[in-house]
Amino acid sequence: MLERLNIILNSVIGSSIGVFIAHSIYKYFDYAKHPDLYEIQSVPWYTSIQIYGLVAALIVFIAIIIKLLIKKKMRDV
Repeated sequence: MLERLNIILNSVIGSSIGVFIAHSIYKYFDYAKHPDLYEIQSVPWYTSIQIYGLVAALIVFIAIIIKLLIKKKMRDV
């Protein structure tokens, strides 16, 4: 059971990093193609990249903490 949860957490970590990278690349190319659309916004064009980065970092941090707790529990058993 704990091994399966570990695999799921690995998938969550990889997926969140992948989504962050894909969103960042998409946002950059969209900005490069349509910079005038981003000029009318009150925030810089990279704000959503920063938000995605913070959310991805939070998800990865929580998953790593859970993985460490699982590793400790597997050692105790």
